[in-house]
Amino acid sequence: MTERSVPHDADGPRDPDGSGGPGSPRQANSAANADAHLGKVLGVTVAAAVGGFLFGFDSSVVNGAVDSIKGHFALSEFVTGFAVAIALLGCAVGAWFAGRLADVWGRKRVMLLGSLLFVASSIGTAFCFSLGDLLFWRVLGGLGIGIASVIAPAYIAEIAPARFRGALGSLQQLAITIGIFIALLSDSLLQDSAGAAANTLWLGVEAWRWMFLVGVIPAVIYGVLALLIPESPRYLVGNHLDEEAARILTEVTGEQNPLERVKEIRLTLVRESKASIRDIRGPSFGLHPFVWVGIWLAVFQQFVGINAIFYYSTTLWSSVGFSESDSFKTSVITAVINVVMTFGSILFVDRFGRRRMLLIGSVGMFVGLLLACVAFTQQIGSGDKITLPDPWGVIALIGANLFVIAFAATWGPILWVMLGEMFPNRLRGVALGVCTAANWVANFAITLLFPELNSSIGLAWIYGFFAFCAAASFLFVQFKVPETKGMELEAMDDLQAPVRRAAG
Repeated sequence: MTERSVPHDADGPRDPDGSGGPGSPRQANSAANADAHLGKVLGVTVAAAVGGFLFGFDSSVVNGAVDSIKGHFALSEFVTGFAVAIALLGCAVGAWFAGRLADVWGRKRVMLLGSLLFVASSIGTAFCFSLGDLLFWRVLGGLGIGIASVIAPAYIAEIAPARFRGALGSLQQLAITIGIFIALLSDSLLQDSAGAAANTLWLGVEAWRWMFLVGVIPAVIYGVLALLIPESPRYLVGNHLDEEAARILTEVTGEQNPLERVKEIRLTLVRESKASIRDIRGPSFGLHPFVWVGIWLAVFQQFVGINAIFYYSTTLWSSVGFSESDSFKTSVITAVINVVMTFGSILFVDRFGRRRMLLIGSVGMFVGLLLACVAFTQQIGSGDKITLPDPWGVIALIGANLFVIAFAATWGPILWVMLGEMFPNRLRGVALGVCTAANWVANFAITLLFPELNSSIGLAWIYGFFAFCAAASFLFVQFKVPETKGMELEAMDDLQAPVRRAAG
């Protein structure tokens, strides 16, 4: 079957005969119908976004446990970083294969697999008896989180109407930030209950082990919800289940002409289970230019250092003079800021557009990171024994939280919106898997190296590097990233042509 793209306006396909173009009664009725079904779309989006909650929870639950793990297993700084970061290798592998697996099994079954892996990991990590045992369960949980990190944005992009897709896609990041907040809050409550994370709490089990056990609850909820939501219409069309796809389009999204939409999907959708890495190869170092755009967006999101804060914030603030209890509370406050500011993205991403918000975010992140960098040039001591004289401790805290504000409102959620919508239908699963794997590998590098670099070169150099990456991200978006606001997924083939020409 020959592929061709279908022209679309911001809210749906154009109608060449003029009967359903912009401003026409048919389009107005379609928009009104979509509004009426927004509750259903929101419901299935929230269910899928619970995968983002697991993503955020796993990213930060180790924050409160890392010092106890280091002491319990007598680990060096490098091995401690590796024990934290190794889960991210599992995430990269899970993300790499998730798109392909979802194309074969369907989005729902792969969500369920991610849930089962995370349940097993939470229990196994909580009762690990050796370093090797800990590393195994961390990797297994990473596989589940990597799967969830790919499937949630892909599913949301495929089920959401174009006019709401930016806001609904941002719910993925909102779920991530809530997961981070709940992880840090539960860590803080458990630490306060036990007196210290290393102390025994209930049933003779240390508090740091209970921190991981809490993760079983959201993982089970995610699995149950995965059984209840409908399958992606685009997956169903790719597997020749047109009637089922049309029914879901009608019942969930309120599509008034579902059979026509099914035909439009099929025009751009060679059966996705046939997609492979070969299909995204191109002249730019082996890949199509638009795949490189996604990869660099994913890498920049991590190289600005967000997870250095959320994996190590408790240890970081303890190292500059905060008590253990105050360090936990400071981390929770930062997580609350992260959640609140993500609502800004939900409100404005479909109004301002993706590129503009990314550019604003790059500027805000640079300013915050630069403040932190300057503050840490004033540190006294090194390694775990450093202090910041007044007023530099407060300035470092302000800079870090300004960075979190800018990240949470822009780069945090918009990356996942962009990755979920910027690729053509026939390549979405594979390309999204590659880009998300790149995000996890970049996350791994930062997480692994942060403790060792903190001891060897100091926080000023580290935050200086993060600030440099924030500045570089601005230039990258300015010159390389296309706008995808309001475009139907079936129109992404047209979007990629200028990207390919610009890179060529």
